[in-house]
Amino acid sequence: MDKWIALVKTTMKARKVTQDRLAERLGMSQGGIGHWLTKRRIPSLADMNRVIEALGLEGLEVALVIREKSGEPIDDRSSLARYNPYFRYPVSDWKGVCEVREERLAYGAARFESTDYHARGEAFWLQVTGDAMTAPTGLSISEGMMILVDPAIDAEPGKLVVAQWANSPQATFRKLQEESGQRYLVPLNPTYPKTLFTGECQIIGVVVQATVKF
Repeated sequence: MDKWIALVKTTMKARKVTQDRLAERLGMSQGGIGHWLTKRRIPSLADMNRVIEALGLEGLEVALVIREKSGEPIDDRSSLARYNPYFRYPVSDWKGVCEVREERLAYGAARFESTDYHARGEAFWLQVTGDAMTAPTGLSISEGMMILVDPAIDAEPGKLVVAQWANSPQATFRKLQEESGQRYLVPLNPTYPKTLFTGECQIIGVVVQATVKF
């Protein structure tokens, strides 16, 4: 519930949507919206998704996970249900993310992956290919792992980023690093060369999560 409220408030602020305007889109009163955002009332799952859709986030979905409590006695069967809102983002490919986008990534993907991270921008997943980001020690992102990319996060030195060179039809995954006033795209695998970051390269987004799929 808290993550859903945070997502709604952040999106309303970013898109300059007032509670009155949102209520109008949903065909309800402004007071009803206010009750949901202050937790005086709890919206249904369907209402949560209606709000997300009304804010233009059709690619996201709030879902519920039912889990069984372990190691504790269950006094009431209803206590088996534990509500855990999470968000779904589309899985893209390394060529697809380089396609020209006007305002937002096209959510036509047939595959989605879930996370509890609520993105600032139109986030998407990519599956890592190759071993350029596989390190012998420390942080290592190996082939086959899924990375979540948020285009709205500032690309600062030290961040893992997905970028595209002007002459390449495919994106690349590297660490943005600054040395002696110059910025470089650096692989975590030391056997690969680092590349000087220039105006010929565009940052598509910052990697905010990495997971292993079994």
